[in-house]
Amino acid sequence: MKNHWGISVKDHFLHPVVLILAVLFIKIYAFQVIVFENKSFFHVLFVEFPMWALLLTFLIMFFKKRIWLAIWIYNLILSGLFIVVVYYTRYFSTVPSYYDVKQIYQSNSVGGTVALLGGPYDFLFFLDVVVVLPLIWFFKKNSTSFAFAKRWAIGFGCIGLIMTIVAFRYPLIDVSYFAKKHGYIQSQFVQAYENSLGTALASQERLSEKELEKLKGNTYVPAAQHESFGIASNRHVFIIQVESLQGFTINQSINGQEITPNLNTLLKDSAYFDNVYQQIGAGNTSDAEWLMHTSLYPEGMDPTVNTIEGTEIPSLVRTLKKNSYGTATYHADDITYWSRDKLYPALGFDYIYTSNEIPDEKEIGFGPADEVLFNYIEEQLPKQLKTHDRMYSNIITLTSHTPFEMPEEYELLDLPENYQETYVGNYFQSVRYTDEQIGLFINHLKQLGIYDESIILIYGDHSGLHGAPVTENDKALLKEVLGHEYTMQDRFIVPVIFTVPELFEGETYSHLGGQIDLMPTLLNLLGIEHDTQMVGHNLFQYKKNLLGMRYYLPGGSFISDKTFYTAPSAKLSASIYDRKTMKKTKNTKGLQKSIDNTLSLMEYSDYIRKEQTEE
Repeated sequence: MKNHWGISVKDHFLHPVVLILAVLFIKIYAFQVIVFENKSFFHVLFVEFPMWALLLTFLIMFFKKRIWLAIWIYNLILSGLFIVVVYYTRYFSTVPSYYDVKQIYQSNSVGGTVALLGGPYDFLFFLDVVVVLPLIWFFKKNSTSFAFAKRWAIGFGCIGLIMTIVAFRYPLIDVSYFAKKHGYIQSQFVQAYENSLGTALASQERLSEKELEKLKGNTYVPAAQHESFGIASNRHVFIIQVESLQGFTINQSINGQEITPNLNTLLKDSAYFDNVYQQIGAGNTSDAEWLMHTSLYPEGMDPTVNTIEGTEIPSLVRTLKKNSYGTATYHADDITYWSRDKLYPALGFDYIYTSNEIPDEKEIGFGPADEVLFNYIEEQLPKQLKTHDRMYSNIITLTSHTPFEMPEEYELLDLPENYQETYVGNYFQSVRYTDEQIGLFINHLKQLGIYDESIILIYGDHSGLHGAPVTENDKALLKEVLGHEYTMQDRFIVPVIFTVPELFEGETYSHLGGQIDLMPTLLNLLGIEHDTQMVGHNLFQYKKNLLGMRYYLPGGSFISDKTFYTAPSAKLSASIYDRKTMKKTKNTKGLQKSIDNTLSLMEYSDYIRKEQTEE
């Protein structure tokens, strides 16, 4: 029995195109289950599968002499892509964008954690490439012409086009949730389209300072009227952004040893903010630098540096330069990584020191040890102080970066046996090492005679303990140290220490803050006003806050004084937590208003950023 195409029913189902597409469907279905926990056969068939199948059938039609080779290479690339997405999702808890997938191959940091992310079953994604497709080729290489694929291309093209049009009708607030609902390829199309317009959710309505503070629950007070305004004016400024430093390490001991003894000592001359949350996007460390130097939200779905090519950004650096500061930035990484070769000139630094200048010595992880970095800074400072009356030095540490594996001679903690060779134990060792180098640098500032004339701001860029590398054993160790289960609060809070000798004497502030608030707080202490609007505010003045976070929480999530809300994600439904206890609650009072206000703050930040980067 034959159908109207002249192919028997048996041959139809055993046609090589059908077999190849069936294998592709199984692989895509497995991808959906692992990444999105989506087991709906029809959702995968009509939403995710058509675009991948369309690409394959186009390849079959295009390659006439090397069809089987093209099919094999396509599936090999697709298997590699799916593995990258799976590993990325396990580590960062979010689906990567097209830019992240490209950038991941440039990142030595990811290479060091691959062994911690994967399992033997993951490589079943390559089973079709190694076994199934060669078998189909062997038995079907002399079968019917692949012209049959044209009919499949038309069918999949129509379905894929409809699904893509549908996807463009929905707002892309959270890329993972969007990818689950509308397809991974569709999410990339929509994201690329919105990025080409400059920003995803940019409001076009200008808000006043008063309106911004009202959204956060505060009554606006002009900066010059704040009690902290100018109380630390005319001082040198040192910002130390510490890689992967989380708040719970401060004043924390293990086996009778302080994890951060030097930072703990520094608190005596400091104002310590112990409730400040990371707010980075896909740019990670570079987004923390963006937040620090602009007080604007990062782009979120792509590293913010992708939006600033060829532009001069109103920044902390430029504002300090207008107030007679020399400005320098130090990071022992490759300047092209996260496009800092664009970021640093855009921010306006006088001196830029990266792996091109900082000696490649005592390598730990994927760069020189932090002691090499600080030694280099100590060499440059005296030269700069001869040229500039006041210096701003931006310092980005590197050693305490995942996978936190320290050479034995740099392990300064005597850890209990059950912490040895664990991810948590390695993390504590790396943080302890960097803390030691910061302590030595502070002593050098004292020897130079400028410690008492300086503001030293130290903060963490983002969490280090997250994702698949944190095993059940690691969680048990963290519970032992913390005295409670490791929560999102423990993960996302970064320490913020404003050291101002002879002004602060160990004050601790526990009201809510975000990394977006660091720049306005610093400028207020210096008595300097920024030329353009900032979305953050002075932490010494305002007690209430409303924080959004892109990328590491689903879009639409927020953190307020009393509530920690996570919007629906690819795998989890929406959840409301009491922020003090991090226990789930059903209290929805004011929930939608807070969601709307958070989105308004981020949309307005996008509008400012778009305005600045297009000038």
